[in-house]
Amino acid sequence: MPSHPASAPIPGQLNLAIVCGQLAAIAMCLWAVSRVESGWGLAALALGFGILMNSVYATIHEAEHAMLFENRRWNDLTGSFLALFFPAPFHLIRQGHLGHHLRNRSDDEAFDFYFEGDHKVWRFLVWYGILTGFYWVVVVLANVVFLMMPFRDDKRYWEVDQASKAFMESLNPSYRRVIRLECAAAIALHVGLVWGLRIPVGHYLVMYAGFGFMWSAMQYVHHYGTERHVTRGARNLWIWGPLDRLWLNHNWHLTHHQHPSVPWIHLPHTEPESGARPGFLPLAYLKMWRGPRPAPNRVRNPHSGHLIP
Repeated sequence: MPSHPASAPIPGQLNLAIVCGQLAAIAMCLWAVSRVESGWGLAALALGFGILMNSVYATIHEAEHAMLFENRRWNDLTGSFLALFFPAPFHLIRQGHLGHHLRNRSDDEAFDFYFEGDHKVWRFLVWYGILTGFYWVVVVLANVVFLMMPFRDDKRYWEVDQASKAFMESLNPSYRRVIRLECAAAIALHVGLVWGLRIPVGHYLVMYAGFGFMWSAMQYVHHYGTERHVTRGARNLWIWGPLDRLWLNHNWHLTHHQHPSVPWIHLPHTEPESGARPGFLPLAYLKMWRGPRPAPNRVRNPHSGHLIP
């Protein structure tokens, strides 16, 4: 379990208020999408939902690091419940994210490069899938894959993609049952919401597409073109003060990678060990459209094959 410096306590009461506010906002969006009629109204709702759900994901991220609540059981239960709205199994994406902190910028997780012997077209498809929202689609489809597909644990099916193979090799089998329960719960929740609230399927998909695109587009923006180093291979970014705070300072990404046990509220006051002045998030995103480049060197992942606890 991560430890927290005495000077960086978990803001449990504030986090609880944020979670309650986020759940209320999700409920409002679901009510609105069942009644919106104009195309412009639906587009505005998709944008607002994208901003909201990235805030929810930032809260899930705190839970992944056991920094949402001091009580680990309540921390994980809250993270699991919020992740249902992603929708994703919390204990799967938690292992993926903690593994990211171990694999970052190594050959197992350097999406902006292609290596000798790689399927170059595949690397470009993966990269532009991240930029356009398909990465979120893949995470959502994991609910079906890990619940129903018998081949999910056979590593031969993941050989085509080095990052996927490394991810599968790090999965801890002790979480298999809870992951499947979370997958079933996520599917049941969203089927129930669409049916129970009589949400037009097209409206539901457009609203979630707003979140999926925004979330996916930002998943590697803090790492593109950075040093091939596990903790220094990130950058701090900014967009707009209120939005940065709504996203729980998630853009203080270099600081987070170097101090992963520091809760979100303390990141702006925690100096990174290295790094340039924070860049502008939209500009950093646009630069990623340059695409993957040939890798100048290899960086081995020293944690390859280690299970996530």
